[in-house]
Amino acid sequence: MAGVLLWVICPTENASFATSSLLSLVPKSCSQERRYSKVCSRLKFSTGVFATASLSSVVANPPRSSEERVYEVVLKQAALVKEQKKERILDVIAGNDQSESMTRGDLLNEAYNRCGDVCAEYAKTFYLGTLLMTPERRRAVWAIYGVYALAFFQLAMWCRRTDELVDGPNASHITPKALDRWEQRLDDLFEGRPYDMYDAALSITVSKYPVDIQPFKDMINGMRMDLKKSRYKDFDELYLYCYYVAGTVGLMSVPVMGIAPDSKASTESVYNAALALGIANQLTNILRDVGEDARRGRIYLPQDELAQAGLSDEDIFKGKVTDKWRSFMKGQIKRARMFFDEAEKGVAELNAASRWPVWASLLLYKQILDAIEVNDYDNFTKRAYVGKAKKFASLPIAYGRALMLGSSKLAEPARS
Repeated sequence: MAGVLLWVICPTENASFATSSLLSLVPKSCSQERRYSKVCSRLKFSTGVFATASLSSVVANPPRSSEERVYEVVLKQAALVKEQKKERILDVIAGNDQSESMTRGDLLNEAYNRCGDVCAEYAKTFYLGTLLMTPERRRAVWAIYGVYALAFFQLAMWCRRTDELVDGPNASHITPKALDRWEQRLDDLFEGRPYDMYDAALSITVSKYPVDIQPFKDMINGMRMDLKKSRYKDFDELYLYCYYVAGTVGLMSVPVMGIAPDSKASTESVYNAALALGIANQLTNILRDVGEDARRGRIYLPQDELAQAGLSDEDIFKGKVTDKWRSFMKGQIKRARMFFDEAEKGVAELNAASRWPVWASLLLYKQILDAIEVNDYDNFTKRAYVGKAKKFASLPIAYGRALMLGSSKLAEPARS
């Protein structure tokens, strides 16, 4: 983390670190060049959140909800996946498939190893699950998960490093300009100019999978929001924040996790389910951390819904559990569970090798909501968590669900 902060705060002193040895790690396949040129010319991503429109355009285009704006990103990411499928077929026919040729070499192995060291600390569920298997099956699952897990860990680590900029121990040093530099570094990474080993590993990933840059940029927008915003007037505002800091992770992950070849669901619906899981996870984080956030002067709850429940910021700062608070929390938990229910529809549509860790994560996070209820909705002084025994008990259930065939809940309707 010190290295990340050093570059973000003092980029000029560290520019020389991006050596040609790092650049050599990033593959330049024909399909990648085609993909970038087509995407740049055809898909113009924009959240539209900070844009200023003329009066005429506002009249012609009435304001859209946060869900509508986020869904545009979902549609465009799904289009990118479909485009890559066509290009892979062309590459195979032309004999240009070089997807595995650039994954060798001591330097690249070092980059992957460094990513693994960091992710081993923050991806405990994946490792915990494999420990339940026999040694033979464990090795087989590791081999199957190899490509997906490694690439996903690289994505997860970038998200963790970005999140640490605002919420980490050195957050006081981070400014809007520092986040601008972090975004420039992201642009360089996607263009094949990695700054360090971690960037090089992620650069490899985004060159191999149809991962677009917009969700990454939107996550940085979430960090910007955290720097200047501590209240959310309604759920529409909160939804956008949840998308920025967590829903984006779902959109980043689906291309790596992969959609099952025999899935009957549309690509868009699978991405929507992944988005829902990210939103559900963040809503759960918010409900778990109400007291902790309040002590930092932050309230991540819809202000209008608090007022409707007869509650105010002062009630939250006092941290007293009342009947009004219990009633309010029941409604918030119900909404989070609705997003989890929507997410479940898409898990079975993922590649078989990817289902188990996603199911495990989903089931474990849902149990945090149960823990809040067990604590009598006291999320001011008590932190809801899932104990190790319950975690172990959930893993076989998640594994069983992962073995089930793809769900038909997201399947496109049959055409007569």
